[in-house]
Amino acid sequence: MMTFEQLLEVMTPEVHAAMKTAVELGKWPDGRRLSSEEREACLQAVIAYDAKHLPEEQRVGYIDRTKPDGTQHGPSQSTEDIIRILNS
Repeated sequence: MMTFEQLLEVMTPEVHAAMKTAVELGKWPDGRRLSSEEREACLQAVIAYDAKHLPEEQRVGYIDRTKPDGTQHGPSQSTEDIIRILNS
């Protein structure tokens, strides 16, 4: 059986794209649905592949924090700062 690291070493851009599409659609190219375990494993592989082979702005989950004037937005607020629960 292949380890996760071995999979990443032999993963081609075509396999990466197929896994990414499978995660997005919830099914394999042949139409079979992904199990939750398969979806999780594929997503982990896609993220790891992205981190190793792609520039940050092309990775899954990248958020461009550049304002229209070219400056950067500050860091995201934590949910503690955004949500305040009031006890009555």
